[in-house]
Amino acid sequence: MCFSATVSFVAAGLTGAAGAAALSRARGWREAPLAAVPLVFAAQQTAEGFLWLSLSGGPSAATPALAFGFLFAAGVAWPVLTPVAVALVEPQPGRRRVAMVCAAIGVGVGGFFLAWLSSHSIFVAAQNGHIVYDTGLPAKNAVAFAYVAATVAPLLISSSRAVNALGVVVAVGYAAAYFSYRDAFVSVWCFFAAAASAAIVWRFVQPRPAAQAA
Repeated sequence: MCFSATVSFVAAGLTGAAGAAALSRARGWREAPLAAVPLVFAAQQTAEGFLWLSLSGGPSAATPALAFGFLFAAGVAWPVLTPVAVALVEPQPGRRRVAMVCAAIGVGVGGFFLAWLSSHSIFVAAQNGHIVYDTGLPAKNAVAFAYVAATVAPLLISSSRAVNALGVVVAVGYAAAYFSYRDAFVSVWCFFAAAASAAIVWRFVQPRPAAQAA
């Protein structure tokens, strides 16, 4: 996350608590991946909090591993987990099929990004109150559009209003981060994504019929 180590650690605590609350109300294994999304955010923000600390006196030996961990969550885990989680809880067959197509796209995006991270150097630095990541990956290419399709589309097509709300927050955060903080896009975009954990908690705390398990 952006701004400072303190902000990252506070966000990690809040999203971790959100994930624990959602998981405590999940019904069965199908709901567990969606409920666990805030925990992925928490792990990601914890990694960036320590990354802030590692950069405070100049890059340290831990910096590359922390940067890799943060980018792995953003570029590999998120595009795979999001559509899979939506597909598992979606009761309508047509919408579920769309989410499954998005999951296939997400696996491709995640695989590509993992291969890229594993074979290219990562430049990371604290600049103007944000952490800037440079993987050398061109910003304008088909992978970027596929990433959006995998992470936003399944949320917006869900039959759950709470999941739709999550999709709107993610989409708005994506646009705001891109146009306002382009140099620190990955870090700031994930700030909005982490804030969307509240929508996931809403999905699990709202009243549901006793027979509904997804």
